[in-house]
Amino acid sequence: MAVFVLDRSGKPLMPCSEKRARLLLARGRARVHRVLPFVIRLIDRQADSCAFQPLRLKLDPGSKTTGLALVRDTEHVVTETGELERGAAVLNLFELVHRGRQISEALTARAAMRRRRRGNLRYRAPRFLNRTRPAGWLAPSLQHRVVTTLAWVKRLRRWAPVTAISSEQVRFDLQALQNPEISGVEYQQGTLFGYEVREYLLEKWGRKCCYCDATEVALNIEHLHPKARGGSNRVSNLAIACVPCNTRKGAQPLDVFVKDPARRARIQAQAKRPLKDAAAVNATRWALVEALKTTGLPVETASGGRTKFNRNQLGLPKKHALDAVCVGAVAAVQGWQRPTLQVKCTGRGSYQRTRLDRYGFPRGYLMRNKRVRGFATGDLVRAEVPASSKKAGCHVGRVAVRASGNFNIQTGHAVVQGISHRHCRILQRADGYGYFRLAAPSRASSPR
Repeated sequence: MAVFVLDRSGKPLMPCSEKRARLLLARGRARVHRVLPFVIRLIDRQADSCAFQPLRLKLDPGSKTTGLALVRDTEHVVTETGELERGAAVLNLFELVHRGRQISEALTARAAMRRRRRGNLRYRAPRFLNRTRPAGWLAPSLQHRVVTTLAWVKRLRRWAPVTAISSEQVRFDLQALQNPEISGVEYQQGTLFGYEVREYLLEKWGRKCCYCDATEVALNIEHLHPKARGGSNRVSNLAIACVPCNTRKGAQPLDVFVKDPARRARIQAQAKRPLKDAAAVNATRWALVEALKTTGLPVETASGGRTKFNRNQLGLPKKHALDAVCVGAVAAVQGWQRPTLQVKCTGRGSYQRTRLDRYGFPRGYLMRNKRVRGFATGDLVRAEVPASSKKAGCHVGRVAVRASGNFNIQTGHAVVQGISHRHCRILQRADGYGYFRLAAPSRASSPR
């Protein structure tokens, strides 16, 4: 990974290699500004005296993970036509893991607890339609995706002289995802217009059993993901199966019942894909583009089809960060086989200072302060424990504070408990994200 470089005033310079960063630190020309992502600050150079190359920040927005790639624009000669096209030299790869699902579940739990308390407190006035939502309002779980993506765009701009942004503007046709054969006036009629559910499934699965291809027999409606294991009645989870197969499958998952991987893959391809993630990306795509325009940089948008075309033409594996490299106009890619930094949104703790019972009332209280002895949960610390202790050694990781002053440290392989605050030293304050270094991808795993 390239190392971000700042001048003595904190202004971004061109990133450098890890080897050059080590030399600058060893010779005393630079200081460590940040550990993750690694940023150094020069003490003998100003940005005014430096030359810059065009850097582009590329984004591949997703429902659960957004890929980010910092690339340097290059010129690539097309041999057939002799024309110059834009290429990309990869500097850094990131995968931003969102926590939209956790936010949605937390808000749902909070609403249920409040509703339960109001049921026990009859003196409270009823609340009904007393809230308004402004134009362009997004649910908190969706707004989180836009806000965190924009926050990391601004962060990378503080560490590197980004001159342009490219983003994939995903368009999902939810009706087409439900029924790929839909066209014309059928968009106004809905997926099951003129059909009963059984007739629709018979037409969709060719009037034969999805497991054994039996025809001319009695066929039942089959849940691919059993209802006993949380399956739904959505059409995307329904299939047609003969009575013997339906009986033998019972409540078994599809992966257990169907042993043949080819048939299992064919059934999964025929079944409808869940549309939850598609709807989330669809709802936030315009909000993200408008947010990116507020940065003042030129914003290039491209379709998901072009991203897939570029990835197949360049022979790159299917990764979120590498998908970001393939966004927009790109004829060649250099240096893509490098590690990816996964950035996982963890939040900054909870405002709730109590634990609730099943009725929604407090059953226990947490600490009033989030800091203990100058440390907060999530801080990256280095603990050097003397040899006289049972936990002797050097432990580096995230700290979980305790009121007693004896903390737990989550290292890369284990949790070390009961480390005194006297042995801990701050490396980096908690910023609401967890960082993990992923191995570099290989071209051999590239799906065509």
